[in-house]
Amino acid sequence: MELHQIHHVAIIVSDYKAAKEFYVNKLGFSVVRENYRPQRDDWKLDLRLGEGAAAVELEIFAEPNPPKRVTRPEACGLRHLAFRVDNVEQAVAELAKKGISCEPIRVDEFTGGHMTFFFDPDGLPLELHE
Repeated sequence: MELHQIHHVAIIVSDYKAAKEFYVNKLGFSVVRENYRPQRDDWKLDLRLGEGAAAVELEIFAEPNPPKRVTRPEACGLRHLAFRVDNVEQAVAELAKKGISCEPIRVDEFTGGHMTFFFDPDGLPLELHE
């Protein structure tokens, strides 16, 4: 078996409208599919970042009353999502214009790249990394 790349990442959110507003209108993901699943009383929103073979999908499941994250970010399971950007300072400035605050920019001790964290509406840590 040869794995080529990550196809998608799935997250559970507590507020469908807030998550869609955040990931689509603020971060720039495009909507691929949007489906209400009556048997589960939830929404499944498939989003895409990038184009062609390099594109990655984010599956958002909006479930009624999901349990909260245990801690931030050191709970077992997904720790955070990281997005590669050309310039962290510029990305932080763009997020600030959209009302999204970031932690102070720091240098990754292993890669030497600039990085910072911010959070989605449910507190999921998101990273910007050069």
